[in-house]
Amino acid sequence: MTHTAQSYSDLTGEQLAGLVPELLLSGQLIDRSGMAHLISAFGRETMTRVAIEEWMAASPVYTHRMRTALGIDGDGVEDMFKCLQLDIGAPPQFMDFRYEITDRYHGAFVLNHCGALMDVEPLGDEYVTSMCHDIEDPTFDATAIATNRRARIRPIHRPPRRPADRHPHCAWTVTIEPDRDELPLPADAETMFTSRAASTELSEIDPSALDGWVDYRGPLVEDLQFREWSTSALVRIAEEVALQHQLLALGFLLSVTRYAESAEQALEIYRKQFTGIAGLSADRLRRALRLGTGADDLAQVIRLVPVLGPQQYSGVTATVEGDGRDHGEVVVHIPSSSDAYADGGWVTVLTADHTEPLAAIGVAVHPRWTIGAAEQTDDGLRVRFVLGHDDQKECGEVAIARFSSGADFSFTDRGRSIPITPVASGV
Repeated sequence: MTHTAQSYSDLTGEQLAGLVPELLLSGQLIDRSGMAHLISAFGRETMTRVAIEEWMAASPVYTHRMRTALGIDGDGVEDMFKCLQLDIGAPPQFMDFRYEITDRYHGAFVLNHCGALMDVEPLGDEYVTSMCHDIEDPTFDATAIATNRRARIRPIHRPPRRPADRHPHCAWTVTIEPDRDELPLPADAETMFTSRAASTELSEIDPSALDGWVDYRGPLVEDLQFREWSTSALVRIAEEVALQHQLLALGFLLSVTRYAESAEQALEIYRKQFTGIAGLSADRLRRALRLGTGADDLAQVIRLVPVLGPQQYSGVTATVEGDGRDHGEVVVHIPSSSDAYADGGWVTVLTADHTEPLAAIGVAVHPRWTIGAAEQTDDGLRVRFVLGHDDQKECGEVAIARFSSGADFSFTDRGRSIPITPVASGV
């Protein structure tokens, strides 16, 4: 018996509504996987530069894509905040943004909880300043200009926290002034807009669907609830968020290559980043979907884990051969003809001799899943998972990524989506 695992489009609306926040959090945790290796190789200052450059390369591109997909076609702060709610840089609750709109071009937000701060604060003020000052200033603006190039995001207060328990963790104003100079598109973002990821076509949203929202043209809401969206819209959102992972990874590689001593060093760091987030993301995804540990479950995780998707971009497939519960094996195909391969994406680090990211996914599903064979063929790489007799330890790259409080973060049900009313009248 042979069958192929499901894709996002095969899931129910209920499954997708629970999965999308997980995918957003997974994207935020990419840096927990990559930055430790940068610090080890180059130190804190270069790590900071890479963090700035990767987000400035990726966020204008994926924000533009999400705006287009969901009909977010305005140029005001409300439109900008909608995009932030669907950005891997701001996963719900873990990065608990609270928004306020004064009028079309003025607003503010606070973070009632910043998971990124919780991760970095124990490292000391220098690391906090690097993240909350050096990284945030240029990357917030890079995200904002996807909505309006005259937008500016500026701090009211931000960490290091004084006093140490200051709450909210930070507060920011957002302004758009018509007589202000436009910010230029970052050079790396211009490069990223020429990638295949920038133009990959994903599943269309059915505009006539009656099972929930089909776009985000209505008012900005607090605590966006994905269960209120239509199934076809959730499929598209899931695919877009997976593509956000890929774009951020490409931005990471573009930047790391500048500072690496050799192409081999850049590739090694890229692979370690991929391995850490692959294992951590697979573990959280399996738990979120309440999957088991058999071959069907492993194939399902491989098919849905965002670091290997979306399928339209990566072409990755996972097929179960035999009994999907106890005695089956899983065959993964990573084609060399995909857009992801052409872009130099994560999948290009996978070879017959280097399957560490896939191995990390297998261990996340069950410690006995091991790679029995890996073969480079004319059309790509084929990897076979078999169930071994002995448990394997989680690899160091995944253990490093688990440093983040996001590894065990739990989402809570905050009720229905509630529109945010502008403070000013006549808007």
